[in-house]
Formats: sequence, C-alpha cells, structure tokens
Amino acid sequence: MPRYHSLGTIPHKRHTIFEKPDGGLYYEQLFGTIGFDGMSSLMYHLHRPTQVKEILKTQDISPKAAVEYHVKSRLLKGLELSPEDDFLISRKVILFNSDVHVSLAAPKKSMTNYFYKNADADELLFIHKGSGTLKTLLGEISFGYGDYILIPRGMIYQIHFDTEENRMLITESYHPIYTPKRYRNWFGQHLEHSPFCERDFRLPSNLQTHDELGDFLIKVKKQGHLHDLVYASHPFDVIGWDGYNYPYAFSIHDFEPITGRVHQPPPVHQTFETSAFVVCSFCPRLYDYHPQAIPAPYNHSNIDSDEVLYYVDGDFMSRKNIDQGYISLHPAGIPHGPHPGTYEASIGKTKTEELAVMIDTFRPLQLTQTALNLDDGKYFKSWLE
Repeated sequence: MPRYHSLGTIPHKRHTIFEKPDGGLYYEQLFGTIGFDGMSSLMYHLHRPTQVKEILKTQDISPKAAVEYHVKSRLLKGLELSPEDDFLISRKVILFNSDVHVSLAAPKKSMTNYFYKNADADELLFIHKGSGTLKTLLGEISFGYGDYILIPRGMIYQIHFDTEENRMLITESYHPIYTPKRYRNWFGQHLEHSPFCERDFRLPSNLQTHDELGDFLIKVKKQGHLHDLVYASHPFDVIGWDGYNYPYAFSIHDFEPITGRVHQPPPVHQTFETSAFVVCSFCPRLYDYHPQAIPAPYNHSNIDSDEVLYYVDGDFMSRKNIDQGYISLHPAGIPHGPHPGTYEASIGKTKTEELAVMIDTFRPLQLTQTALNLDDGKYFKSWLE
C-alpha cells in the first residue's frame, strides 16, 4: 500500500487560503475514491481543473465476446500481436468480464498530442519490453523491463517511450487494486514476512507545473466509451500535492519469493489483490528442499477461478513449448497441471529461472476475437500422453 507522499508546494493547512505570489488563489482539488472513504490526494492547480471547452466525439470501445461459453484451455501467442503507433489504439482486450479487462499492447509512439484518463478502472501496466516515462499531473515515474505501474482511476497521464519496441500486459480493474492485506499490519505498513515492502515502490517525482492556456485534448474512458474532451488549460498545472492516491511502480525483479520444504501454493506469489481477482508474480527462486520434494506443481482444479498466466522470460519447468509472451488460459471447472514428463523431470532440480505474471479471476472470463486470432488451437490437448 503506498505511503504518504508529497511533492511541490502546499499550504500549511488543508482547505485554507493558498495565494499565488502575484495575486489570486491556487485551486484545490480532492482526488479521491470510494466516496470520501478511500485513498485520496489534495492537489493545488494554477487554473480551475473544471474548464471543459468542447466535447468532440464519443466512441464505443467496449469489448465484444467472440464465444459465449468456454471450457477449453488455450494458449495465446501474445507477441504475434501487431504493433501500432498510437498507445490507445494498440491496446487490444483479449479477455474480460464485468470486473476486469486484460489487454495486450504494442505501442510504437509516445503520447504527445493528447492526454488520457480512465474514469472507470485502476490500470496495472506490466512492462515486458521497452522503457520510458509515465507523466502525470502528480509527477513522473521512469519504467523499464519487468515493471508494474499502478495508475489509479481518474489519473490523467501520458506515456513517453524511449524506443519503438514496446510490449505491455494491461489489467484494467473495476475494483480498487491493493497489495495483499495479509502482508500489512493494521496501520498499513508491510510486515516482515511480506515478499516486498515500501522501500521497493517507486513514487512520482520531478513534478512539472505547466502554466499554459489553449486547447488540450483529453481522452476519457468512461462506461465502455472513449470521449474526446477539450480543456482550456494544461492538465499538468499542479503546483503541489500530498496524500495517498497516486501512481507508483514496482519491479517484478524486487519480488522476494517465498519457498518451503515442499511445493508452495500459488498465493505465496501474490502481488496485488482486489475483491474480484488477484495478480501473482512467479520469479526466479530456489526449489523446495525436502529430500523427496517434487518441485513441479501438482495437478489442481480451478473450481472457482479462471487462471491466466503471462510468460515473460526464463525456463517454464511445468510447461512444454512455451515462449516469451505466450498466455495460457485455464478455465474454471477444468483441472490442469504440469505437462507429461515435466512432473518427473523436476525431481532433483534445485532452482528455476522462470518469470511470469498470473491473473486469477473469481468470475469467468470471455474471449475476444483478438484472443482467438492469437490462439494456437491445440493447447487443450497438450496433457495427452
């Protein structure tokens, strides 16, 4: 859970007069969630953050299901998704339900002629390839290979890339995304047994305050539609802010795996949680050290959840014919486990170098046509002897 953070200049007391050096007042804005009960930050703007000049167009971007029901395990070849110049256009939903949208993106160009805000969902961006800078009205965060970037709903941002080769896994959550509650004490501080702590989070810095008037295009996603709004002032005009509601980054390489004498269940890899799904990080680690341990995972039934595994890098010891960017979908109600031969072959192994991101949803996912286009079509038979 992010800790208290502050950047720029703020008044001694909130909700009091804050004067500009040349006269006039800065404009205070509460940026909060869950009514007035969730995390919030207080911002101070040069100009009113409410000045909408025009609403240009609205586009329906809600995902469409390509199949109504599914019980088939699938393997999607994610890196076969074609790159596109624009960040938003490159985002392709592959799996979704009413709680979460899972997308792939391969953007080539930086966002320079518009700003973006998701008014409905927290966004968790996982950076598989590429690097750059997330620019927001609360400051900037540099990112690179292996980074999670958590962007709270309602945050206005741009992404500037260093190169044209960029690959992302994007999780849009219609429920707030937190770090697991069991990792935190009653004050919110991460406990000693947590596989990461506050020191591992990278918070916004380098607050850039733009005093500019004109026409500024902000694309707002709301209720499955993308709305083009023109604001009268630059959205990054914040002179200072403080609070708990802001974007932050966390590297999967800073996740410290929890191991044991025998194979540990997937919750030990948990990194983020919501009321509707969890996100786990599978990282290089030592294997189980009981003398008769079987390091490969045991067969297990997905009775209550769909399991999505995004393979990032390394050697995936329980799977055959897996490459970078592949995505396996194991639907609820259908047991799955290690591929034939891998269970036995894992005995005696001492470590794994696998790197993967897992999303387990508590309601069934639907597949889009983009997902079917990436599907190898035969993965569900891969457990046959």
